[in-house]
Amino acid sequence: MANKTLFQSLIGALIPKTDAVNDAGGKAYALSPKHALAQYASTGCLNGTFYADAAEQLDTVLTLAKAVDPEFVAKVAVHARAVGNMKDLPALLLAILAVRDVALLKRVFARVCDNGKMVRTFVQILRSGVAGRKSLGTAPKKLVRAWMERLTDSQLLGATVGNDPSFADLVKMVHPKPTDAARRAFYAWLIGREHDAAALPAAVQHFDAWKRDRTLPIPDVPFQLLTSAPLDDATWVAIARQSPWQATRMNLNTFARHGVFKVEGMAELIAARLRDPVAIAKARVFPYQLMVAYRQVEAEVPAQVREALQDAMEIAIANVPAFAGQVVVCPDVSGSMQSAVTGERGSATSAVRCIDVAALVAAAVVRRNPRAEVIPFSDRVNEVRLNPRDSVMTNAKLLAELPSGGTDCSLPLVELNRRKAKADLVILVSDNESWIDAKPHARGTALLREWQIFSARNPGAKLVCLDLQPNRAVQAPERADILNIGGFADAVFATIAAFADGTLAADHWVGVIERMDI
Repeated sequence: MANKTLFQSLIGALIPKTDAVNDAGGKAYALSPKHALAQYASTGCLNGTFYADAAEQLDTVLTLAKAVDPEFVAKVAVHARAVGNMKDLPALLLAILAVRDVALLKRVFARVCDNGKMVRTFVQILRSGVAGRKSLGTAPKKLVRAWMERLTDSQLLGATVGNDPSFADLVKMVHPKPTDAARRAFYAWLIGREHDAAALPAAVQHFDAWKRDRTLPIPDVPFQLLTSAPLDDATWVAIARQSPWQATRMNLNTFARHGVFKVEGMAELIAARLRDPVAIAKARVFPYQLMVAYRQVEAEVPAQVREALQDAMEIAIANVPAFAGQVVVCPDVSGSMQSAVTGERGSATSAVRCIDVAALVAAAVVRRNPRAEVIPFSDRVNEVRLNPRDSVMTNAKLLAELPSGGTDCSLPLVELNRRKAKADLVILVSDNESWIDAKPHARGTALLREWQIFSARNPGAKLVCLDLQPNRAVQAPERADILNIGGFADAVFATIAAFADGTLAADHWVGVIERMDI
């Protein structure tokens, strides 16, 4: 029989010492600057979280960006926007490039600033001075001007939605060069100057006419332009008929209040739009946005529309892979997971909590991997049995309502080791702020110690630690059988699958970003 004391000593000797303390005061391992920057960018959080305020988050990102080469900053910006669908962080990284490497800024600007909101955010951040300068500068002005001049009239009108800065402010800053009378009149109209109304693009003329006479047909303009003034119920019905996918999702309760669903055929039309796979893909919808919409719809919204949101969820998570072997997914349900996943932003704070996203990830994995085991944890393990045939919405709601407590990230592995369980892939979904399991004189973190025991019994097993909020430290250091990844975009699942089947390179997630072509 093996000497258990000796075995435990050998396991402990293989565990590296911790070299960091997490925001909750627990033992941790520091990430490299590259990995930490990628972590922050992919979670898209520049706001206060449960453990760190917005100023601390910003200072950390600025410090990390200075510690890596500008080309990596550019690649992280592109990856965070194109793959992660993030907004604020990619814009901040562009502002940093405007100071550090203008040539790189020019190469990636169009791939990051792909709509009006992204351009406005970039300009706002750059002018704030946080990146090291307050003026827009010659090169950024040229880039914004070129972006503006490439837009069609319809795209230009769509880009006018939003403020701080407004589109009119952008026009005044960069002075775009009109190529014809229509664009000259359009720019003048945008900034409130005298213009030739007859030369305006047809869509703008229709919009101006509709503002003067609301009995005219609804113009084909962005939804937000139409709702800037009080509207009658008939107008709301007309708006609902032509609303894009995201505007439809966000205004289901408003449509109900204004009698839209009382009109014959409208419930069917909107339900069909919500479950349309092409529209869902075009909207680049996050599954958690569907969860929020489903949870917030009022009783007046017809059942078929609510069911369409569930159908849309199944479509949105269709790219979650079926992992080979036995899978265990461990959602953190502790108290800190009750915080908004994108941080505190005052009245704009997201209704989606970290626990909602953790529950959603677990439910999505079970949906595609029916044999997967789920071990929710806080300062104790919660027993739960999910039916893989239930909808993702149903299972996610069940997990999110479990009782919370402190954070002990090692507990799921403690439970698996207690049962001498077998598994090929363990996915831990948490904010990574483990503190209860910290032992002053023990070597390493409790999570890594338990993983050493687990992996000795399960050769070839792999651990994925999915961090839902940015942090510079992790509970298990990166190595061949451990992957640390940040964020909650759809691309996370593909990265986990590549890691699980051995096709992800040894440098893991950072390597994926470094190999990007810019």
